[in-house]
Amino acid sequence: MIRYLVGQAHRPRGVVGWANGWMFAHRPSNRKRNIWAVSLLDVQPADRVLEVGFGPGIAIAECAARAVRGHVFGVDHSQTMVRRAARRNAAAIRAGRVHLAHATVERLPSFGDPLDAILAVNSVGFWPDPAERLRELRRLLRPGGRIALVSQPRCPPAARNGAARDTTARAAQELQDLLTRAGFTRLRVETLDLDPPAACVLAADPTGMPS
Repeated sequence: MIRYLVGQAHRPRGVVGWANGWMFAHRPSNRKRNIWAVSLLDVQPADRVLEVGFGPGIAIAECAARAVRGHVFGVDHSQTMVRRAARRNAAAIRAGRVHLAHATVERLPSFGDPLDAILAVNSVGFWPDPAERLRELRRLLRPGGRIALVSQPRCPPAARNGAARDTTARAAQELQDLLTRAGFTRLRVETLDLDPPAACVLAADPTGMPS
């Protein structure tokens, strides 16, 4: 049963996947975390943005509200999440501003022109060879394009408070190390005071950037 529930968190499906999607979409901390991450990414009106692992589509909707003259792309490996996010973003999809695909990070579809920004919330830990995936994502960015990786480690109640902050700090350091290995620069870390805390590591593609 534990293995099944972990699998549902990784790739939600069926009735349990639908219930997990509903929970993720309505849990206040998840909504706050996603909207916070998009604000840190500083999405501009004409930006082309990709979210990898969009879940119920909360951050997709927030990106679309900001990129009013741009395009927002999303990939998720769960059909259940694709359907849920498509319902949440139906109007923007009909307008041709949001494009969602059932795909994995190691087999991304084409996005046409270079991207301005990339977002991944609590999904990097599930990627195979995450440093290589990040190198591939960096090649999709325009020169100077930016990325935001968010981690909110789930801790048992006994490990909250100081231990939870330590876990979040370690997760942030791991993301920084991965981004550095992938060739990103200008890293910075922001923390959101949730229970447990969430960390967002921001970085940029150094290509074409002044030193």
